[in-house]
Amino acid sequence: MTWSTFLSFTGLYAFNCSQHGDPGMALRQLGLLRPPVCQSVAPLATSRLGAFANLAPGLQNRPGPRPGQEGVIPPSLTLARLYATKKSKAKAKGQQTKVNINVALVEDIISLDEVKEDMAAVLMALKDDFNRNLSIRTSPGALDHIIVNTKDGRFPINQLGQISLKSPQLIVVNMTGFPEATAAAAQALRECSMKLNPEVDGAIIRVPTPKVTREHRENLAKLAKQLSNKAKESLRRVRSSAVSQLKKSKEGVSEDTIRLIEKQIQQMTDSFTADIDKQLTTKTKELLG
Repeated sequence: MTWSTFLSFTGLYAFNCSQHGDPGMALRQLGLLRPPVCQSVAPLATSRLGAFANLAPGLQNRPGPRPGQEGVIPPSLTLARLYATKKSKAKAKGQQTKVNINVALVEDIISLDEVKEDMAAVLMALKDDFNRNLSIRTSPGALDHIIVNTKDGRFPINQLGQISLKSPQLIVVNMTGFPEATAAAAQALRECSMKLNPEVDGAIIRVPTPKVTREHRENLAKLAKQLSNKAKESLRRVRSSAVSQLKKSKEGVSEDTIRLIEKQIQQMTDSFTADIDKQLTTKTKELLG
């Protein structure tokens, strides 16, 4: 009796047993099918492995299967699916292609130069805020940003008087060059955000500077963080305004062009945001010492 005849007969007998209410006998007959089925499949698996070994370099010299293990796939030949790691995904994300659009080609759609100028103005305003509102008051340059209102106009105090540091707790402003502006300069010092209390002696203004505490430094660092966040909000408003203007010009412009310009605007926003973060890092380091 051939294997195929045996398999057919055993399978048919098991089916009849199940139909006549004898499931136990059916399971026993199916159990008889396991050895011949495994022996029938083994040559096929061996031939498949041989074909795989011909394709994979360096596998031809591997020793063959041991007696009784024909058809068993060696562990070294098992296939595994490789998944991207978080590190490789982050690296791929950081290597996204940057867009560099010729500004002249999209001038009729949107002025990218104006968008860049608006973003640059936000960064410049932040630098001015840092210089004006975040001073440790330990150097003559700490007063340079103070503007004095005079009859002839508005002038920085360092253009009206000579500023010098007499001691770590005393700054002197010599107004002998413009004595008529002494009162206005003293008023500007009192009204500035540095909470100064100047003392006027003729054309000389003495500005006591109390010792800066750690708490004061930390408060200034928090203020720097707030100012930088406001600057980022201003950047986002510039970006949103530019994108809105771009979408209004969609008629007659391809979708691909619109997407490229949006990506260019986002890259500009990201670049200025990074500059804001650099300014904050530098200022925080200066304030905290």
